[in-house]
Amino acid sequence: MTAFWEQLTKSQRRMVVAGLAVFAAAALFQLALLPWWEARQRVTAAIAANERALAELAALGEEYAQFKQRSGEILRVVNQRLPGFSLFSHLERKAGEAGVRMNILSIHPLKGMPAGDYEEAVVEVRMEKLTMEELTDFLYRLESPGELIHVRRASIAKMKEHPEYMSALLQVFTYQPLTMGAERSK
Repeated sequence: MTAFWEQLTKSQRRMVVAGLAVFAAAALFQLALLPWWEARQRVTAAIAANERALAELAALGEEYAQFKQRSGEILRVVNQRLPGFSLFSHLERKAGEAGVRMNILSIHPLKGMPAGDYEEAVVEVRMEKLTMEELTDFLYRLESPGELIHVRRASIAKMKEHPEYMSALLQVFTYQPLTMGAERSK
């Protein structure tokens, strides 16, 4: 190898050294710098993805805490009710207090959705020949956020036969402990 090097001219030696330097630089780039750069980009991308996932988890954690708090409130209110509470009788009592019990055409219980150890109790009420004052008084008495009783849907229209009166279709709901039949169907 020394004999070969001695036979080369100065310009040829420079070319060989330059070629070896280019080869060494390319090998260094290919074998060391490029993998390091790609690994760095993967780590940076993974960190960004994990930061996004962490932000989503934090948001979900806050949402879960709110649901947990709301669930605790529901449990507290439902457990404070008198034994034998029924949305149907509560609705009739409030209609009597508002003086619109005679305006009720029908009250139908609807199937509620189970939510853990509790379920939604939903009642549909059809009323007619109500004045605006009677309807607002009834709704004011009926809706009770403290007792978790809410009007979910209301359809109110003027009556064709008596334009001074209205008819109303209300869906009222609350939460109650699961009934025995609902517990068996789980």
